[in-house]
Amino acid sequence: MLSLVLQLAVLGVALAAAALILISFVAFITATKMPHLRQYEEEKFFLNARGQKETLPSIWDSPTKQLSVVVPSYNEEKRLPVMMDEALGYLEERQKQDPTFTYEVIVVDDGSKDQTSKVAFKYCQKYGSDKVRVITLVKNRGKGGAIRMDQMAIACGSRAHLEKESIAQRSYFRTLLMYGFHFLVWFLCVKGIRDTQCGFKLLTREAASRTFSSLHIERWAFDVELLYIAQFFKIPIAEIAVNWTEIEGSKLVPFWSWLQMGKDLLFIRLRYLTGAWRLEQTRKMN
Repeated sequence: MLSLVLQLAVLGVALAAAALILISFVAFITATKMPHLRQYEEEKFFLNARGQKETLPSIWDSPTKQLSVVVPSYNEEKRLPVMMDEALGYLEERQKQDPTFTYEVIVVDDGSKDQTSKVAFKYCQKYGSDKVRVITLVKNRGKGGAIRMDQMAIACGSRAHLEKESIAQRSYFRTLLMYGFHFLVWFLCVKGIRDTQCGFKLLTREAASRTFSSLHIERWAFDVELLYIAQFFKIPIAEIAVNWTEIEGSKLVPFWSWLQMGKDLLFIRLRYLTGAWRLEQTRKMN
């Protein structure tokens, strides 16, 4: 009996090892060095407050703003005004108190099927395209893809503030999935960060250009790879408490989204581990 149990244990270990080798092989051969960031002709321009086309600037241009607020949005015609009213109200008040403070809000419509771009453009008309700019992507790329595309449009900001959709519902099942996801994040990719999925991230211009230019994941788990890259480059990271208000209407589908994120986490780890994806270490950053 003991011999049978031992044989089964050895068989189980062998099968697990074989599965890991197979998954690693699949992760390696299916990896691409960098997702092709195709920019359609329509995405090279934005409309100013007068409705005229202007060429999108680039993150590689000289900075002229202190803060860039990046808002990736997908089918957000109903939720966007709440966020924009509060954010712009705060930014305008801060600018009144300190006239040297400059900012821009960049709404990236990630291939929405509703009126997200039109809703966002009303703020461009109200505040001017120097403060509010709307970029409409032809196809949905996912949040990571939308922010990578927006990297070409942050002409000004010395800092980039990334604003994402928040998760509104907290069922027991969802909470269980969340804790399982955080364990996988800690075990496979990023240690020392309590909440990698927080939709409120602030980066220096240099940190944003270095991390997003190395980003492979374009969907929900892009935050994890972003932090993995930041830790590799030894970019200092700090978690700061903020007051956060949830808004109903999240696009995250609990089971399938977390399943996709779990797969992405495993592939992030294996692809960097096997050398399918590589990061070149350079100087440390402030």
